[in-house]
Amino acid sequence: MPIRLKKFIGTILIIILVLVYALVATTIASRTLGASSGWVHLAYFALSGLLWILPAMVIIKWMAGPRQK
Repeated sequence: MPIRLKKFIGTILIIILVLVYALVATTIASRTLGASSGWVHLAYFALSGLLWILPAMVIIKWMAGPRQK
């Protein structure tokens, strides 16, 4: 697969990932954190704000292709 096509597909996948992840994380927060303290909110949003990076790293590695020697 040409590298330009892989980068285009990867970019679209990352955009979809961020949109879906933000909607899911916000829905979970609004349904479960309503009566929680501020520290719980801070911990949840700090964790969920960093957790999307893991699947994005996989997509970015795929976009870069195999290591060149």
